[in-house]
Amino acid sequence: MMHWASRIEKELDKVLPQVTGVHQMKAIYNEKRSQFDVKRNSPKDLVDRVAKDIAKLLNSKRKALERLAREAEQIQTLHPWRDNITESAIEYYDSKAESDYSEDSNEDIQSDNLKSISLEFVDDPNFKNKVNYSYTAVQIPTDIYKGSPTILNELNWTQALERVFIDNSREDPSLRWQVFGSATGVTRYYPATPWRAPNKIDLYDVRRRPWYIQGASSPKDMVIIVDVSGSVSGLTLKLMKTSVIEMLDTLSDDDYVNVAQFNEKADAVVSCFKTLVQANVRNKKIFKDKVMHMQAKGTTDYKSGFQFAFEQLLNETSAPRANCNKMIMMFTDGGEDRAQEVFEKYNWPNKTVRVFTFSVGQHNYDVTPLQWIACANKGYYFEIPSIGAIRINTQEYLDVLGRPMVLAGNRAKQVQWTNVYQDALGLGLVITGTMPVFNLTTDGDSKNQLILGVMGVDVALSEIKQLTPRYKLGANGYTFAIDPNGYVLLHPNLQPKIINFREPVTLDFLDAELPDNNKEEIRRQMIDGKPGQKKIKTLVKSVDKRYIDQVTRTYIWTPVDGTDYSLGLVLPTYSENHIRANLSDQILQVQYFESLLPHTFESEGHVLIAPREYCKELELSSNNTEFLHNFIALMEKVTPDSKQCDNFLLHNLILDTGIIRQLVEKVWKTKDLNTYGFLAVFAATDGGITRIFPNKAAETWEEDPEPFNASYYRRSLDNKGYIFRAPYRTPAAANAIFQDQENDTIGILVSTAVDITVGSRNIKPAVVGVKLDLEAWTSKFKILASNHTDNTRQGSQMCGLTSGCEMDCEAHEDLLCYLIDDGGFLIMSNQIQDWNKIGMFFSEVDPALMYALYNNSFYNYKESYDFQSVCGPVPNSNTGAGPRGVFVPTIADLVNVAWWTSAAAWSLFQQLLYGFAYHSWFITDEADAAESTDTRETSCVTVQKQFYFGNISSAYSLVQDCGNCSRLIHAKRLDNTNLLFVVTENLFCNSCDIEKLSQGEKEFKQEDPCLDLPPARYRKGPSTCFDFNIAENTTDCGRGHSFRPSIHTLLLLQLLVLYLMACPHVLPFSL
Repeated sequence: MMHWASRIEKELDKVLPQVTGVHQMKAIYNEKRSQFDVKRNSPKDLVDRVAKDIAKLLNSKRKALERLAREAEQIQTLHPWRDNITESAIEYYDSKAESDYSEDSNEDIQSDNLKSISLEFVDDPNFKNKVNYSYTAVQIPTDIYKGSPTILNELNWTQALERVFIDNSREDPSLRWQVFGSATGVTRYYPATPWRAPNKIDLYDVRRRPWYIQGASSPKDMVIIVDVSGSVSGLTLKLMKTSVIEMLDTLSDDDYVNVAQFNEKADAVVSCFKTLVQANVRNKKIFKDKVMHMQAKGTTDYKSGFQFAFEQLLNETSAPRANCNKMIMMFTDGGEDRAQEVFEKYNWPNKTVRVFTFSVGQHNYDVTPLQWIACANKGYYFEIPSIGAIRINTQEYLDVLGRPMVLAGNRAKQVQWTNVYQDALGLGLVITGTMPVFNLTTDGDSKNQLILGVMGVDVALSEIKQLTPRYKLGANGYTFAIDPNGYVLLHPNLQPKIINFREPVTLDFLDAELPDNNKEEIRRQMIDGKPGQKKIKTLVKSVDKRYIDQVTRTYIWTPVDGTDYSLGLVLPTYSENHIRANLSDQILQVQYFESLLPHTFESEGHVLIAPREYCKELELSSNNTEFLHNFIALMEKVTPDSKQCDNFLLHNLILDTGIIRQLVEKVWKTKDLNTYGFLAVFAATDGGITRIFPNKAAETWEEDPEPFNASYYRRSLDNKGYIFRAPYRTPAAANAIFQDQENDTIGILVSTAVDITVGSRNIKPAVVGVKLDLEAWTSKFKILASNHTDNTRQGSQMCGLTSGCEMDCEAHEDLLCYLIDDGGFLIMSNQIQDWNKIGMFFSEVDPALMYALYNNSFYNYKESYDFQSVCGPVPNSNTGAGPRGVFVPTIADLVNVAWWTSAAAWSLFQQLLYGFAYHSWFITDEADAAESTDTRETSCVTVQKQFYFGNISSAYSLVQDCGNCSRLIHAKRLDNTNLLFVVTENLFCNSCDIEKLSQGEKEFKQEDPCLDLPPARYRKGPSTCFDFNIAENTTDCGRGHSFRPSIHTLLLLQLLVLYLMACPHVLPFSL
């Protein structure tokens, strides 16, 4: 077996360099030495320069933001409130005027846009949208009446912001969206563009957007307590659950929360959340799932609920907190208890905890105790009589929290930068700088304490990425940035596939990479704003997620001045230097450029060029043939030295074109690929060129034209020798035809890095490789794994156990010979029945053998998670859904007939009124149904195992004992490759009691969130807190907002309800 392995190694070492021309390519680089310089990448200088550029970019946006907030406050003071204002006096562009969100019966509701002006729009690539630069646009939430005096006055004074927006844009043309989100719900943004809603029903409300919530108040420690006593049932319980879910959506990652249910006693709805937890996406989802399973029983005891909440908020703990606004949100159907002794014990006289009370549903309880509780504890009282009141009343508490901020004045006028989130107007992933806008008007001697809204300026992530030296760092070098929560805003692995419009995009640095102790320390120092540098050994996952490599990386990081972001840079040792072409000779440029022209492909091989922004006017395309055509057309108009082009990118591209052309002439054209059993030979470079020879081989080429995104390219740089990779297939595709269309064979990709030394500097500027013909090389593999050669083996003689011929991989049918790569995937087999399994994880080929290799340390594995993955569609839960908000009484409700009759009558009347006002709430769950239809896949977390070689590097033999039978296994790593050569026999018993290893990606489903609960990660909240001001006026602490019933109306409706109960067939819908 050792002899066979040695023969295979020698054959590969002889043939692969000959055909790829790897040594000749090194020589060509040395010949062209005068045409390029080798520049050193100084990690510290690079990261400092990029951090400075990012700080400069964000500082320019900060100045624009400060100007907007200052002007807005002045403008508002010059526009006094007008009681008699009418719609005819207001003219504005309604961004939803021409929308088609609603159809059929909704059309009349959306057509009331008589005063909306019509605009013309032009395409602007900076906004990825059609815009009008002369006007602002207004978006008003669907559930707000546009003609109310509040909205009309808001439209009136914010109209003057148009001039400020335009002036800002003239001063800084790079500004993206400038937005004012009003506390009334009105959004005014510049430049004007038609509104884009994700579904037919537009549920957008600026006050629920992550950037508004962050700008409108300081961080929060919140405990939500929910009354689940027996009186809470039916519609009221449903309203409470929905209200709590909507309340959770007002929290961001800077906030901490816990949720409890109470009757005679209080319990956390998530039993393992003993303290407040960060209000991140994962925790909020856990809360929402548990809240939906709450059940009503027992009697009400407010004291139990409040005591639980105060102990959560006030107990000393080492657990992380927001340590700013502390509040309790109580949802109940009403009661007589005031729990005064609890407040005396925990909250008075300092009142450090605000208490907000929510009276939910229809009832005949006296609401005075709930009002008193809120007013006595610096909170606010709200009523939620029906589903139409939930959204507005679960977000207005932010106005109360904003009071100390307003009273703090200029001290609170600080720019905050948000998490990454999806822009509502199509700009893609953005961060937003926010600044609160205060009401500076006075009421007599009293200072106003209302927040007018939040001003925001967007910065697209693409703008920040343009400041990074992407192509000087090589394929495996990159920059990244994180915020104080540890979430990345820049990282090559930040690639969310499906984005929840209502939530920020949160990917932790330790989830973006394979975590280890070194990275945890790096993350902590970055959050603390400390600069640093560290060279570490770590694991990296391949682009295709199938492999893991052990690599050395240098991490260097520094804070971004003027922000709470921190920037990092990662550099492999071979990327500490880079090539900069020096092609001042224009005749040479033309000569090299000629080989990019399609007429050369037949003789020199097909060319792919990386879709990079070589010039400003170059039109990008996902079709590489079209992109190459665009590139050639532009180069006929401009020279590579043009100021509109990136000379570094363009010169390196042209240089690499010339180098590979010479490789083709000197090596590739001189070889008969069929003689060697090769389908193709190829080369790819850091400069962005990929050439495949012969031309027809490009028809089946499936690798990414951007080398920096190609798995084979990046892995070749990180590994020594030749890297083999078969076309990946799953067990489901075992019988599929994975064959090249023309040659009717499978191609195995083999690649290696071109490693050159210039002076004392080492660089890897290119990768070369071949595509093996599987059929030809399997025949060669069987000959090599025997004691014969092509000349000495006469004919094909298959041997069984009873025959007397020599036992080897060619002739003996019961001897199993495999080549398996470092990820555990089958590359080659001497068994013809395994041909349709090439590229499959080996456990699917021979589970017992793969387990033996793993169990004896030939392989290790790492379990990794993808927090940005996509899973299949969730089954539509709307089937048979009835109208929203229709009350279905329980037996308990029927006991108190008198109460039920009056309450149900009033409930029906109020639901009808809300139904007319908010039609979309009353119909079947169209928004959810639309999402189910439009979003056929859902965002999820997946888990996957990546296998890699263990620390056994020499040959090794072992016996696998399966009880009724056993077998001897020989295995050896092949030098200068990523291959394991394995020889064994068939197992002659039916089964072996082993664990079948799996490698495929699968959805991570955590049935019980309390099992394997991850520890809270280190984070840092905002440095300032505005939760108290001695001048705060707390007398405005809430009142009922629901419709008040009249005796006559109740009597009529009681008769109506009794009639409907007796004659249910007359109802227009089914209960």
